[in-house]
Amino acid sequence: MTTYLGSGDETKRRTDYTPAWLGNLAEDATMEASVLNGIVEGAEAIRTILSFARTLYDFQDFNYVGAYGENGFVEDYSSIVHGRPIGSVVTVRFNDAGQAQHIVISHRPLGSVLLWSQLMGDHFAGTPYARFFLTTGAIEALASLGIQA
Repeated sequence: MTTYLGSGDETKRRTDYTPAWLGNLAEDATMEASVLNGIVEGAEAIRTILSFARTLYDFQDFNYVGAYGENGFVEDYSSIVHGRPIGSVVTVRFNDAGQAQHIVISHRPLGSVLLWSQLMGDHFAGTPYARFFLTTGAIEALASLGIQA
C-alpha cells in the first residue's frame, strides 16, 4: 500500500499527538520542509508555524515515532488535509543540551505538498511568515503549467 494513504485502521488515527520536542526547541533552532520556501530560523517562528500546521490534519496515523540514532528523533505518519492524503516524515536532531536544533519535514505527494503550502500561505498572508509559503499567484502559475495543488 502507498504509505501516504495510511494504514486504513481508524483505531490508529490520533488527534491528540503533541511532539515533546516542540516544547523543547533551541532558541536558534532551524526548520526545513518540502512545503517551505527557505529555512525557518528561531524557536518562536517554528512554534508559530507548526502550531497552525498541526490544525490542518484531520488525524495522524503513525507508522513510527521514536529515537533515531543517538541524538535524533523521527516521526513517520500519514493524514488527510482538506480531503487529500499526505504522508510525512519528520526528523529532529538534538543539540548537546538535548534541545531540538534542526527539524526537517518531508511531505508527499506533490499535489498535497502544494495544497499544504497554499493553505499555510493563505493563513500567514500579511505576516513575516508568509514568505515561506506559496502565494495564490504561484499556485495560479503552477496551474497554468498543468500542476495542480
